[in-house]
Amino acid sequence: MPNSVNTNAGAMIALQNLNTTQSELSTVQNRINTGKKVASSKDNGAIWAIAQNQRGTSNSLNAVRDSLQRAQSTVDVAIAGGETVSDLLLQMKEKALAASDTTLDTTSRSALNEDFKALRDQVAKAVTNADFNGANMIKAAGSTLAALANADGTSKITVAAQSLALGSTNVTVTATSTIGTATLANTMIATVTTSITNVSTALAKLGTGSKALGSHLNFIDELQDTMNAGIGNLVDADLAKESARLQALQTKQQLGVQALSIANNSSSILLGLFR
Repeated sequence: MPNSVNTNAGAMIALQNLNTTQSELSTVQNRINTGKKVASSKDNGAIWAIAQNQRGTSNSLNAVRDSLQRAQSTVDVAIAGGETVSDLLLQMKEKALAASDTTLDTTSRSALNEDFKALRDQVAKAVTNADFNGANMIKAAGSTLAALANADGTSKITVAAQSLALGSTNVTVTATSTIGTATLANTMIATVTTSITNVSTALAKLGTGSKALGSHLNFIDELQDTMNAGIGNLVDADLAKESARLQALQTKQQLGVQALSIANNSSSILLGLFR
């Protein structure tokens, strides 16, 4: 290569290498600052698009989790109300059995009847108050739940309402039932017994629904965690490697500056030829 003061090929090559090193150094510093090797579409368009689509699915699963948790809470409140109804029915059966004794005097029978009616009215109150977020699954014509089960809303988990209101299919005791006579009390024993059996069956169905919601909620949590980890595998930077690369590039940058300085001084060597 001829020596020339007009064209310094060595300086041009050194400058090109230095610019390349500067670009790589900027990329590494950006990865360290953001913690990502693909922070935007210009870093890697295909990977960024895949990661962005997965982020959309992961964010949608937040709504699924909220729906499942809300439904589970509603069912749990219904179960609590139903268990109260069941306990009250057990007490009502005890009162009815006691009142069926034909040897009772009027005062005792009247006291048992008042206790029975008080328990009956408590059943109505328990059913009415088993409300969560405006939904009541155990009142007459109660709310059947349909919780979201996937990210696009095409699948749902349904838990049917179970009416435990007085005079319903499950609780055959009516709002006017009494045990004022031995005959009424004797009839009421069978009625309450049937109600207890029906309520137990209804509670079993609600319990199964709550368990299904809880199991699917655990699955959604695991799915979301796995999806987020997969997104991280696509876009997150290996900071240990980037740190080592940063040090190497900084050293390369210093050497490039020195090489450029040497190349720029090469023209001054030509002056020695004319001395």
